[in-house]
Amino acid sequence: MSTERFKDLRAGPDSEDGADDGAERGVATKVRPKTKKPSMWRVILMNDDYTPMEFVVSILMGIFKKTSDEATAIMLSVHQTGIGTCGVYTFEVAETKVAQVMDAAKRAQHPLQCTLEKE
Repeated sequence: MSTERFKDLRAGPDSEDGADDGAERGVATKVRPKTKKPSMWRVILMNDDYTPMEFVVSILMGIFKKTSDEATAIMLSVHQTGIGTCGVYTFEVAETKVAQVMDAAKRAQHPLQCTLEKE
């Protein structure tokens, strides 16, 4: 096959010399949708008359990484008002922390309750 014939095959049937055949050429760009900030969820401890204050403080320090002073302040809020906010997280993190609290309370045989609510 000659190089002339090869040139003709590459150019296509409607073009004799491979010149522009009217098709648009350019760079394809992809429009990215704006990412939405994830919803945040508040993890809440609820007061009961049986769970020791020291256990609540240890939960706050261990699971929520609070300092001793922060944990004590949250525990006192739970004790005095009935509920206390442990932190605000994305749904998956908040759900995991609630499960960890409930698991630890169950293992220690305390009725401590923990839940989450959308912020």
